[in-house]
Amino acid sequence: LTGKEALSHFPSLGAPGGSAPGKGHVKQCELLQLSRKQKRLCRREPGLAETLRDAIRLGILECQFQFRSERWNCSLEGRPSLLKRGFKETAFLYAVSSAALTHSLARACSAGRMERCTCDDSPGLENRKAWQWGVCGDNLKYSTKFLKKFLGQKRIGKDLRAKVDIHNTNVGIKAVKNGLKTTCKCHGVSGSCAVRTCWKQLSPFHEIGRLLKLRYDDAVKVFSTSNDAVGHSELVGPHRHGPSATHPALPLPTDLVYVEDSPSFCRPSKYSLGTAGRTCSREGNCDSMCCGRGYNTQSRLVTFSCHCQVQWCCYVECQQCMQEEVVYSCKQ
Repeated sequence: LTGKEALSHFPSLGAPGGSAPGKGHVKQCELLQLSRKQKRLCRREPGLAETLRDAIRLGILECQFQFRSERWNCSLEGRPSLLKRGFKETAFLYAVSSAALTHSLARACSAGRMERCTCDDSPGLENRKAWQWGVCGDNLKYSTKFLKKFLGQKRIGKDLRAKVDIHNTNVGIKAVKNGLKTTCKCHGVSGSCAVRTCWKQLSPFHEIGRLLKLRYDDAVKVFSTSNDAVGHSELVGPHRHGPSATHPALPLPTDLVYVEDSPSFCRPSKYSLGTAGRTCSREGNCDSMCCGRGYNTQSRLVTFSCHCQVQWCCYVECQQCMQEEVVYSCKQ
């Protein structure tokens, strides 16, 4: 969780969730793998340690969901080695990590779990009225401001990897910003909209994860070049307007960027456990996931609830049914 490592190390989740009384949050901060400066900020922000754990969990689960059918399935094994390289997968980890923290911080503010922030206070929105109606806008403004201070992104270094990591971290933050919507609720007699209350609301994190996965699929390989006009080096990628263009193009602020080609992830390595034994879809991804080694077919009986009926007044009664299921898994 340092400035160079962004949030992608996913430190141990530490103590169980729930706000500890008194100075309990200080102990929770010590359980997280933070830099000295970040621990100092954490101790000054009651509720932050719990929010960090929520963000870690959110980022891990979303990453594993988006890559559930890929050779690299975002497993925790091999992650320290992966984060030392400049692969597309590393780019996604930085982006989904910063997005998860931005999202979790904004939600924690609106839920009243952070002492130093509350509902969104964007000008032009009737947030006080929204609060009176039991609605509280997600405070993305505070979230992004605090996150930049927490990560220490004051200036971009000369190192290519540092530039790439900061760029991908900002892609995750922008993905959350782009998903911010204004939601309105009408109040009036017989459903009329005589009074309208509006507030800011974040998109579900699954939508942000899906967007970042699309950015991963179209990630841009970059290198560093000197720009005499601005006096420092900058990231550049392939030509955007065909081979006839004379200069490489700058990646867009929404592009995920990487600096080296990924391994195949087919066999066990320091980056992953490989794909042997992974389940796959015969009509879908078995050929790709199994890397040409073929796959095993196994039949098994599975039990599931069936013929469910609602019984008066308050419960559902189901029968237990069994059916045969065919499972395909990659060979060694």
